[in-house]
Amino acid sequence: MRHSLPLATQFYVTASQPCPYLDGKIERKLFAGLQGDHANALNNALSKQGFRRSQNVLYRPSCTDCSACMSARIRVADFKPTKSQKRVLRKNAHLLRDASAPWATEHQYELFSRYLKTRHADGGMADMDMFEFAAMIEETPVRSRVIEYSTAHTLYERTELTAVCLTDLMDDGLSLVYSFFDPDLQKNSLGTYMILDHIQIAKDAGLPYVYLGYWVPGSPKMGYKANFTGLEVFTMGKWVPLDKPEDFKLDAENNKSAPIPEQVAAIRLPDVLRVDKPV
Repeated sequence: MRHSLPLATQFYVTASQPCPYLDGKIERKLFAGLQGDHANALNNALSKQGFRRSQNVLYRPSCTDCSACMSARIRVADFKPTKSQKRVLRKNAHLLRDASAPWATEHQYELFSRYLKTRHADGGMADMDMFEFAAMIEETPVRSRVIEYSTAHTLYERTELTAVCLTDLMDDGLSLVYSFFDPDLQKNSLGTYMILDHIQIAKDAGLPYVYLGYWVPGSPKMGYKANFTGLEVFTMGKWVPLDKPEDFKLDAENNKSAPIPEQVAAIRLPDVLRVDKPV
């Protein structure tokens, strides 16, 4: 007899294209669809193995000759703010935080557009319209929240949207999917502040990790993630503490991805998505 089989998770590989982080490198991703009743379980399991979510897709870099892109997360219990980060917290202590269901608004899109034009005008997201922005925020099959940070204006009895973060709620932490902020307030270090605030949220909720996305040694765009203590990265199939990011070096012999079939075979799926063998 055979047990009834759940729909197996299928993995795919993107076409190669120029790397957005390191000059002269070629990027390729391994990805899987995220849908159905067990989307949360799959998101939880694969996030622990270096994957990230974008709408209804989970992906992980799988470049042929490079493995510099490493998923990074902060161990909440081991995090200690630096003097600079304490100043950031004080500077933004006036901000109001509001968490809600993932629903896109025109105010968010206006802030998002200003942010991209100022900081990422040459990026792939720069020409996103309102409908594409709404899809980025709302097309989530997992537990997600939009966390808005606003400045209160008591004289006018209103608030002004200052920063936004799309955050996934996982079984072992919070994952910052995408964040943006008022580019006119660059001196306030709002990107750093949102990470610090998520560390506090995770601490209050008893969650051990805050997932930051990918850290890429040698990429100025990703350098800020190395400023947080308690950081660790997923490399060679395991999480490794990154106590001294400036001293981190990739093993030249291991700075290549394994063949795709080997990578897929090594992925640990959640119990609810494992295919039973016939008996």
